[in-house]
Amino acid sequence: MPQLPILVYILFFALVGSVFSLIGGVFLLTAEKQTLKYSHFLAAFAAGTLLGTVFFDLFPEAIEEGEHIVEEGLAGEINVFLWTLLGILGFFLLERFVHWFHHHQHAYKDEVAKPTIPLIILGDSVHNFIDGVAIGATFLVSIPLGIITALAVATHEIPQEIGDFGILLHKGMKRKKVLIVNFVSALTAVFGALIAFGLGERIETSLPILLAITAGFFIYIAASDLIPEIHHENRKGFAVIETSLLFLGVVVVWVFITLLEGVGGH
Repeated sequence: MPQLPILVYILFFALVGSVFSLIGGVFLLTAEKQTLKYSHFLAAFAAGTLLGTVFFDLFPEAIEEGEHIVEEGLAGEINVFLWTLLGILGFFLLERFVHWFHHHQHAYKDEVAKPTIPLIILGDSVHNFIDGVAIGATFLVSIPLGIITALAVATHEIPQEIGDFGILLHKGMKRKKVLIVNFVSALTAVFGALIAFGLGERIETSLPILLAITAGFFIYIAASDLIPEIHHENRKGFAVIETSLLFLGVVVVWVFITLLEGVGGH
């Protein structure tokens, strides 16, 4: 890999994983029907990339970093799978918190309520911040791992941003304001990445934990938000395409990791 300062990589790929992912929302503003029609395909692909990143990269790196810390006598043994489970449960609680505190607007008794505008923005900002911390922390382990994590973040953020843009538009927010609000929210990822970088060596002993929590975050997003979309798809042939895209996402991550390891190593 080119020997650029690590901060350059972190800033660029934090932008790739957050701000550049707004492209899905921008397409929604210009061609709403077409974007909504095909966004579920991207969600299926994103689920595959998240799972591939977890099992091909985050888990192996978390375990390797944990073993290195023990060997160097920096800390005791770290249970990577326990922290992954805590990551899954933590993000479940975070999502429940966001839904619990929003104001419900029911047209019918059984209608599923949507969060109010401030809660949508808050939830998206927290999500982006966590993405940024994950990107920054993984770059501190290795550049290839950081790149894979940033690309996985981008693929799941694009369909999510399409959803956020759609809700805000239907809540009556002006198109220009929707774009500005989401751009500012996306910048929280850069802030999170900079915090991870700023801590630097001070979080060395916490890197296996951060990697494991990131793995839990990715598993939760894939399993609770993205994969159910495939199961809900009943149109002829579409479910097959989505399933194929999920597997393709896994394969693409494996190929990327293999190529990056061949070029620069971990």
